[in-house]
Amino acid sequence: MTQLRIFDRWIMKMSRSCSLAVAILVFAGGWCLCAANVGEFTPCLQFFYRSWPPKGLEGTPICQRFNNQYRFATLYSRPRRSPWFSAYLYRAPVGKRPSATWKFEPQLAYPGADGNMIPFPPGPPDQNVVESQAVKLDYINSTYSRGHLNPSLHHQSHEDRSATFTLTNVVPQKAGSNDGPWEILEQTVNHTLSAYCLGDAYIVTGIIPYRTDEHWLKNHRVAVPEYMWSAYCCPKYNNSLPKELKNTFPTYAAIGRNDPNSTEEIVPVNKTAKTQFRGYDVRQMPLQTLEMYLKDRFNTVVSVFYELCSGSD
Repeated sequence: MTQLRIFDRWIMKMSRSCSLAVAILVFAGGWCLCAANVGEFTPCLQFFYRSWPPKGLEGTPICQRFNNQYRFATLYSRPRRSPWFSAYLYRAPVGKRPSATWKFEPQLAYPGADGNMIPFPPGPPDQNVVESQAVKLDYINSTYSRGHLNPSLHHQSHEDRSATFTLTNVVPQKAGSNDGPWEILEQTVNHTLSAYCLGDAYIVTGIIPYRTDEHWLKNHRVAVPEYMWSAYCCPKYNNSLPKELKNTFPTYAAIGRNDPNSTEEIVPVNKTAKTQFRGYDVRQMPLQTLEMYLKDRFNTVVSVFYELCSGSD
């Protein structure tokens, strides 16, 4: 029996089991949240500082699970078929980057699924999966790369690194950003935290949409962000910091351009940058400045870390 036929039979079984559970509970006047890792962050609060998820953004919480273990957390936008943010614990990486085996979240398509992300099967994906989230075909022959919010580079174990390759953790990102200034930012954060953070380091990375006229991939299914942002929180750190890092602990943030034609109000453009990276600059800033820009764009107060990561750990 082929892998695709096995997958189809499993999907049908999960769908029937959840439908029956829902029918029974609806008849009894109740409701069924069949998969506890979709719709709430309760099972994976360890990925947030003080178990406190960011406030102000609305979406579908996903506790990202791979091989029966929670790896990170994502706030997902079903209408956009892309995440608002991913949150994770930083660990200094070991070994080479895993091969890009792209996965999807079956529980978004079928509430009865067990919540483990699984690789896309060969051939066309199931229609329920297509309707519920981005699929590999969305990115093929587009002008965008698959940009990780939670990067493989910021994890230690092979399984944690492999778990980042799920399409609910990526957004359409221009190669000039993904392979240029944004990659440099990820490497800088990696070096800074591995050298000076003495305890757990919490990272949240998200996106900023266009203010008007939403942009989409070629088939109008996956929304494209105008900017990407990231912030870390390291409550315990080495006090013997170099002068240039004195203001980067316990927390620091950044915003990166994903559109070279955007205005320069948030992130100025370095006119001397290499041509392929020009217009994809990253501006580092205090967490309060990031939250100011998020409030302006989302028209609501957005709080990334509990008490700005200033509370005693």
